[in-house]
Amino acid sequence: MGDANGVEVFWHEGMLKHDTGNGVFDTGMDPGFLDVLDKHPENSDRIRNIVSILKRGPISSYVSWNLGRLALIPQLLSFHTREYINELVEADKEGGKMLCGGTFLNPGSWDAALLAAGTTLSAMKHLLDGHGKVSYALVRPPGHHAQPSQADGYCFLNNAGLAVQLALDSGCKKVAVIDIDVHYGNGTAEGFFRSNKVLTISLHMNHGSWGPSHPQSGSVDELGDGEGYGYNLNIPLPNGTGDKGYVYAFNELVVPSIEKFGPDMIVLVAGQDSSAFDPNGRQCLTMEGYREIGRIVHLLAARNSDGRLLIVQEGGYHVTYSAYCLHATLEGILNLPKPLLPDPIGYYPDDETFPVKVIETIKSYQKDKVPLWRNS
Repeated sequence: MGDANGVEVFWHEGMLKHDTGNGVFDTGMDPGFLDVLDKHPENSDRIRNIVSILKRGPISSYVSWNLGRLALIPQLLSFHTREYINELVEADKEGGKMLCGGTFLNPGSWDAALLAAGTTLSAMKHLLDGHGKVSYALVRPPGHHAQPSQADGYCFLNNAGLAVQLALDSGCKKVAVIDIDVHYGNGTAEGFFRSNKVLTISLHMNHGSWGPSHPQSGSVDELGDGEGYGYNLNIPLPNGTGDKGYVYAFNELVVPSIEKFGPDMIVLVAGQDSSAFDPNGRQCLTMEGYREIGRIVHLLAARNSDGRLLIVQEGGYHVTYSAYCLHATLEGILNLPKPLLPDPIGYYPDDETFPVKVIETIKSYQKDKVPLWRNS
């Protein structure tokens, strides 16, 4: 048995009713010359496999289940603007609309989004009320691209951002967010860009901006504004960074930053789209990489937030491997002495030489620019 007693999973099957449709990748378009159209990458199958691996996989004895719930509109206004929420409500009443590239609000989507937000808030409240140490909000649609007034990247409501604000409103003085989804957690960063109470750290593929819905670039110089300057740390990693590169980035950048900040709550924004087999990313993490990230986050929580950790599900689009990688992440967070599941796919050779050079450059930049790193 590891150091943590178990994981409290918050889930509601109503989130499966968000139907993103079929088409060429995430466009929803049928070009007319293909016999087989893929499901949109953010489809319910990916989450169904995570639910089932937690219920029937070897980690099941460490997992307790809690029923999620709908968020109420006033709760959403702690992070989002009233105008934006009104836009979503109207879009739902009118039968849905495409809010931006790849992001479809279809019939059933709004209720699923409200369930994702409310379930994440329930998972955070469970920790705030002292009922457990590790909560996992197993939610979709994802949320970390949703900005206060803008949908983006398959996301409508910022589940993690709402939970962070709840923690602050409930008496937490400092909250740290560690985002390992393959894409920049731009929505969460935007929501707390002027706050020195929230340290947002995002490790992501160096993809840059992808249009009007995602103006942020995720580059190292997006450090925050005003009081929040130095409290948004971006770690844009080269394609193919892999397990060793990610662990190096954690040990050299994430761990020292969290230790210097001293949060009383930690939120892990967990996407499995950084895996070696994901259609939306190129970062080559395997189960062992996710397991080691879990171990590091477990130690950070033990040393800083009295073990309190909220995990929020984000991306992860390989229907099978995402479930395995989530399982491995939880094995690490539980600090289990040995892996419970072997890697079913294997992996490519892992060479961290180039990522290490990039990470050293980022570290040098942060030491020069970020107040947290001064005198270190």
